[in-house]
Amino acid sequence: MITINDLSLRVAGRLLIDHASLALPAGVKAGLVGRNGTGKTSLFRAIMGELPTESGSVSLPKNMRIGQVAQEAPGTDDPLIEIVLAADTERAALMAEEKTASDPHRIAEIHTRLADIDAHSAEARAATILAGLGFDEDAQKRPARSFSGGWRMRVALAAVLFAEPDLLLLDEPTNYLDLEGTLWLESYLARYPHTVLLISHDRDLLNRAVGSIVHLDKQKLTFWRGGYDQFERQFAEKQALQEKSRIKLEAKRKHMEAFVERFRYKASKARQAQSRLKAIERMGTIAAVVNETVRPFSFPAPVRQVASPIVAIENGAVGYAPGKPVLKNLSLRIDEDDRIALLGANGNGKSTFAKLVSGRLKLETGRMTLAPQMQVSMFAQHQLEELRPAENAIEHVRRMLPDQPEAKVRSRVAQMGLATEKMTTPARDLSGGEKARLLMGLSALEGPNLFILDEPTNHLDIDSRQSLIEALNDYPGAVIIISHDRHLIEATADRLWLVRDGTVAPFDGDIADYRGLVTGGASDRRERREADKASKAEKRREAAERRKAMEPVAKQIKATEGLIERTRKRIELIETELANPELYDKDSARAARLGKERSDLADQLARHEDMWLNLSAEYEEGMAS
Repeated sequence: MITINDLSLRVAGRLLIDHASLALPAGVKAGLVGRNGTGKTSLFRAIMGELPTESGSVSLPKNMRIGQVAQEAPGTDDPLIEIVLAADTERAALMAEEKTASDPHRIAEIHTRLADIDAHSAEARAATILAGLGFDEDAQKRPARSFSGGWRMRVALAAVLFAEPDLLLLDEPTNYLDLEGTLWLESYLARYPHTVLLISHDRDLLNRAVGSIVHLDKQKLTFWRGGYDQFERQFAEKQALQEKSRIKLEAKRKHMEAFVERFRYKASKARQAQSRLKAIERMGTIAAVVNETVRPFSFPAPVRQVASPIVAIENGAVGYAPGKPVLKNLSLRIDEDDRIALLGANGNGKSTFAKLVSGRLKLETGRMTLAPQMQVSMFAQHQLEELRPAENAIEHVRRMLPDQPEAKVRSRVAQMGLATEKMTTPARDLSGGEKARLLMGLSALEGPNLFILDEPTNHLDIDSRQSLIEALNDYPGAVIIISHDRHLIEATADRLWLVRDGTVAPFDGDIADYRGLVTGGASDRRERREADKASKAEKRREAAERRKAMEPVAKQIKATEGLIERTRKRIELIETELANPELYDKDSARAARLGKERSDLADQLARHEDMWLNLSAEYEEGMAS
C-alpha cells in the first residue's frame, strides 16, 4: 500500500497540496485528475523523492520499484530494441554476469533468477511493446537518434513499460501517441499486473484503463472508485448535496438566531434561548460550493460564405520529393459544414493531407479545386514554438490586426479564453494550455471557412477539452481534426476518413469499429451487427415477458413512490410551520404536536425508502434474469 499522510507541498512559494492524506491499495490502477497547475506532477516528484515536502510523508513498501518515463528521450546510436531491453536493469546485470561467472553455484543462481523473471522471453516482450507503440520490426533495429523527439519519447515509454515497476507513474503518456498507440496503451494498462498512477486528461483512457480516480482539488486528495465518468457523476452529486446541506444549515441557523434574538431577554424563555445559543455555536459551517468555471473558447464565424464543395480533389498525389508520393489516388470533396476526423497511424500521411488542404503542399499530379475566396487556417502543436516568447497575447493579436482599435484587439484576445491577467503575460511564461489557447485563437482569427486542428487537446485539461468541443460544435465553418482523443472525435466529427496504404478514403464505421480494426477485434463486427439485429425480436419478446411477470412489483414501487412523495411534502409543510418563531409563543402545544408528527413522519419516510430500495432491487434482478 502507498500511504500519503498529512502531506503539504510548496513550489516556488505557492502551496499546492495542504495537509492531504491518501491510501492507495497495492495493485490499484488510478487516474490522478485535477485542473492544470494544481500540483499533479509535483505530487509525482514527491512520491519519487525528488521534491521535499513541507510537512507529512509518503510511505512506500520496502524495496518497491518505481518507474516513470524518462524526461530525456533516448537519442543514442543504440537500436530501439536494445534500449528497451536495457531498462530491465536486473536482467541486463544478470546477462552480463552470466558471460563472466565461473563459480558453478553462482552460475546456477543466475540461471534460476533469469528463469524466475522470464528473461529469455524478454526480447519478444520488448518487441511486442514497441510494436504496440508504432515501431515495426525494421524500426526496432534502427538507432534511436534516427527518430524525431516525439518518436523517441515513445521509446522512453516502451522502456518503462518493459521494466514493469511495482509502481508505474505516467504523466500524460498519450501526448506523444496517435490514436492507435493510445488504444494499445489503454489495453496494456488495463492488464498491467502492478500499481498504476496515471495523470491524464483523456476521458476514454480514464474510463477504460483505470478502476479508480484520485482527485486533486482545493489542495486536497480524494479517492473515488470507478472510472472518470462515474467519478464526475458522483462528484457532481456530492457538490449538490453539500450545497443543499449548507442552505438547510444556514436556514436552521437563521431560525435559531431569530429565536435567541427575540427571547434571550425574556425571563420565561431565557433558558431556551441560551440553549439555542450554545447549539448555534456547535453547529459549525458547511463551505459553499465554488465552481471554478473554465473560460470558453470562441472561434469567429467565416468572414465570407462560400458554396460547396469548398475543396475538391481528383486523382491527386502529394509528397515531399518528386516521384515519391506519400498519398495518391486522392478523390475527395469537403463541403462547407463538414466535420471530418482523420484516422490512421502516425507516419501514414495525416499531417501531409492537412498540409495539402491548407495550401502548404502542392499536388504532384491530379487536380485540386478550392472555392473562390475561401480561407483555410491550421493549428498544430509544433506551432507553439512559433510564438514570440517576449510578446504577450495582445501584442500577438495586434500584429495581425494592426488597424483595429485597442478595445477590438482585447476583445479578440478575450474570445481565446485567456484570463485578464494573462493577456499581458509574455508567451514564454504562459502554461502549455494557455499557449495552445493563444495559438488556436490566432489560427482562427480571420474567420476561416475551413479550420484544421492537429492534436489540439495536448496541454488542455478535461474541462478545457469540453469547452473546445462546444466551440467547435458552434463553429459554422468546416473542420478537419487529427487527434488521439476519442471523446473529441466522437463529440465533434460527422465523418471519419482513414489515412492508410498511401491514400485517404471515407471509413465505413464509427470509432468503436475503428478500435476493433486496430486491436484486431472487429473483423466480424458487421456479422455481429446482423446477428444482433436478427435476435432483437427475440430479446423484445423476452423483455415483454419479464415486464409482465414483474408488473405487480412495478405497481408496488409506484405506490411506494407516491407514499414517499406525500410524506416528504407533509414534512416540508410541518418544517415551514415550525420555522415560524411566533408558533412557540402563541401555541406551544401545537408546536409540540407538530414536532412529534415530524418525528413520526421521518420514521415512516425511512421505512418507505427502505421498501422502495428493496422493491427496486427485486425488480432489477427480475428484469435482468
